Amino acid sequence: MTYPLIFDGHNDLLLQLHTMNVAPGQDGFQGAGGHHIDLAKAKAGGFAGGFFAIFVPDGQSDTNLSDMLKPSYDLPLPPELPWADASRVALSQAAALLGLERDGALRICRNTSDIRSAMADGVMAAVMHLEGAEAIDRDLAMLDVLYAAGLRSLGPVWSRPTLFGHGVPFQFPGSPDSGPGLTTDGRRLIARCNALGVMIDLSHLNEAGFWDVAQLSQAPLVATHSNAHALTAHSRNLTDRQLHAIRDSDGMVGLNFAVAFLREDGRMDADTPLEAMLRHLDHLLTQLGEDRVGFGSDFDGAVVPQDIGSIAGLPRLLDALRAHGFDDALLTKLCHGNWLRVMDLTWTSAP
Repeated sequence: MTYPLIFDGHNDLLLQLHTMNVAPGQDGFQGAGGHHIDLAKAKAGGFAGGFFAIFVPDGQSDTNLSDMLKPSYDLPLPPELPWADASRVALSQAAALLGLERDGALRICRNTSDIRSAMADGVMAAVMHLEGAEAIDRDLAMLDVLYAAGLRSLGPVWSRPTLFGHGVPFQFPGSPDSGPGLTTDGRRLIARCNALGVMIDLSHLNEAGFWDVAQLSQAPLVATHSNAHALTAHSRNLTDRQLHAIRDSDGMVGLNFAVAFLREDGRMDADTPLEAMLRHLDHLLTQLGEDRVGFGSDFDGAVVPQDIGSIAGLPRLLDALRAHGFDDALLTKLCHGNWLRVMDLTWTSAP
């Protein structure tokens, strides 16, 4: 069965390389590291590329993940990270992505023409994304540096607080309405991202911050890896009201494969049927329309359904979607067409 190539809204491969303390060339990007994403799996799964996140770990955020197997949980958020530490790690991960490009494993894409060319050439397309803006200084000088290196997408927070705003905790059952919105510096960051044409990712931002961005931003609203709160009452998921705001801005949402955000019971259990993904896709399509939904897997940063396992298992998801009644036109939109559409809209102002 032939399927459209998949361009994905979020992965954490760079975090895995950083955590393992190996250079991309040492790992070979050939599967030796056991990542969700590598070249062999990409070929098997029809994975054309996606948003490669730069994320600064803190040594605390994964210590209580076993709690996410309980009927309810509320994981404490770590404190704000020092800028000097965050910027050092972020630059190291940006260098790792540049190293993958230098080794010929992928191509860093700065506009949609680059993505389309990479897909046509059979080269993995990578958009540099910053998940949490701890590495950005108050003067926004680091934003300009990373932009020059290829940064085209940014989330002001990853759940823990930053200079720019506040994120949602990992709480089930929980609400995204959890604290204050953007800071004054956060408002400046949004304006600067708009001016550069950098996509603003709302996935980890709390609800007050979400509405601040909705009021301030001139670009479509995008959540690269989020699901429906109406189906899974996790604080990381989006309410229907938020989904409608994204729809009205002509933005989009990438379906997160992380099982805790898919299951009705909020448990981080890989024994999660693909039907849970179909339910969320159906809901997102109903609330947003078929032009505003894609995939935002969170590969290499989350527990995903065991029936998928890695990007090599993506055809099994597409088999399920086709059996669910999705035709070729809709599959093409979900797999990459909608991401290209919203990036065309967002990056039009980029120099």
